[in-house]
Amino acid sequence: MLVMELMTHSSSFLLPSIPTDSRPSLTYALVVLNQRLPRFAPLLWQHAKLRLCADGGANRVYDELPQLFPHEDPSDIRRRYKPDLIKGDMDSIRKEVMDFYASLGTKVVDESHDQDTTDLHKCVAYIRNCTPNLEKSNLCILVAGALGGRFDHEAGNINVLYRFSDMRIILLSDDCHIQLLPKTHRHDIYIQSSVEGPHCGLIPIGMPSGSTSTTGLQWDLDNTETRFGGLVSTSNIVKGEKVTVRSDSDLLWTISIKNQ
Repeated sequence: MLVMELMTHSSSFLLPSIPTDSRPSLTYALVVLNQRLPRFAPLLWQHAKLRLCADGGANRVYDELPQLFPHEDPSDIRRRYKPDLIKGDMDSIRKEVMDFYASLGTKVVDESHDQDTTDLHKCVAYIRNCTPNLEKSNLCILVAGALGGRFDHEAGNINVLYRFSDMRIILLSDDCHIQLLPKTHRHDIYIQSSVEGPHCGLIPIGMPSGSTSTTGLQWDLDNTETRFGGLVSTSNIVKGEKVTVRSDSDLLWTISIKNQ
């Protein structure tokens, strides 16, 4: 029987401080998209070593981050939360926002010549290309504003998970987060019950799963076939501190984020 390599997952990036013994030990990059920022955006920014805005995501940082600090001067917040890079086709960012961050030293890369990939794709490709191969296994890209708004945008963001299936990428909104569980691995998911859950789901997008098995869920799967037009594990419940997943197909894992 084929022994699959173990891949571990944890949402410790939602905690105020990441425990030193957190499994796995990851380096975070943050990409901000042009949707409403989650309330915990400053926390993601704090944990990230590299911060990118995808085109109009810079407008969101400029406009909305000061609203999360109502007792501070907006100009101070804008200077404190300066992205390292703004990248995209530049059809959404306002000129005054671009000029403001450029004056602070933010690098601006106009890729309007490329209309075949999304702004998120462009940002992920940049992070991949500037990360040494030895560090890629410890890299996790957090994507704020990835869910909500137009469904075709959401579908494009989910497609990026599949286009870069060898990278850890987590799509976030105020309500939940989504990540790909590649079929090449078995998965241990450590639940941060203070900030996430209990509602969750395992969703086969792109192709059916002929066999998926889990532990740690209210309604576990046991070599179960899941597919659109048949059974899809939505509105499931995590029961404890760890969920395990093994499947013959790539699956999307999603779990709710608690409103704190």
